Amino acid sequence: MNNDSKDEAEIRKRAVFEGMSSRRRQHILDRVGYEKWDPFQEPKDPIDIRRDQSKRTTHMLVREFLQSRTFDGYSNSYGSGVLELCLGLINDDERYRGMFEFSCWYRDLLEKEKAEKSNQTE
Repeated sequence: MNNDSKDEAEIRKRAVFEGMSSRRRQHILDRVGYEKWDPFQEPKDPIDIRRDQSKRTTHMLVREFLQSRTFDGYSNSYGSGVLELCLGLINDDERYRGMFEFSCWYRDLLEKEKAEKSNQTE
């Protein structure tokens, strides 16, 4: 940023700050400090617009997954769990990534034991 844009941004910042109520100004000074305060921050993406690596939204993923299941195979609680896990994975939350990785590991473990058991019976 050049000096003219910095000066213009500072003038706009000061105008916004001065236009606030004294209570709100004091809140900013106490919590963040005027220097760190940025009244022109870009808003975060709403959750329903966030997309995963496959360019699907949370809603699209959950709907696609649940449609691949038989209706008898899930309840409201099941659907709620799917949505919660999907949101956690798209938001790259470590807790949900851990649950996902454990689930994949456990599925592989069960398949391995099933294969070993069927080899022993032959």
